[in-house]
Amino acid sequence: MRSDIEKTLLDKICDLSAMRTHLAGWKREGKKVVFTNGVFDLLHIGHITYLAKASELGDKLIIGLNSDSSVKRIKGADRPVNDQNSRAALLAALFFVDGIVLFEEDTPLELITALLPDILVKGADYAIENIVGAKEVIANGGEVKTIDFVEGYSSTSIINKIRKQIT
Repeated sequence: MRSDIEKTLLDKICDLSAMRTHLAGWKREGKKVVFTNGVFDLLHIGHITYLAKASELGDKLIIGLNSDSSVKRIKGADRPVNDQNSRAALLAALFFVDGIVLFEEDTPLELITALLPDILVKGADYAIENIVGAKEVIANGGEVKTIDFVEGYSSTSIINKIRKQIT
């Protein structure tokens, strides 16, 4: 028997079909849906700050999470450090995250076009015209916003620091 907390966490993690159902319900309620995506391999203060700011842009926050195979193609054979189920569970534990959906592709374009959120968010290191899915969200009447990162934090830098200390 699952605990209430475990059930709540697992209810946030769903496939595209279930996420579309959640999204439709939220939109019927007049909720503004925000979408962002990423690997979120080693959750750190930079991630928390970014996601908290993203959640403040609307009423519901959905995260598109790169699957393990997607991460390996993008980041290399030694990544991710944490598997997709662990990464999803950690994100689901954040009170301001309302949904997580895994995607296998290298970019979340298919996921974004299937969900068409009200607001698409990425880090400020992206120009809006270069953000995957921006054109589609804008064409649907949505907005695209960027959020500044917390300087000095990245999963890659943390991994490199650990490797340096081990050798």
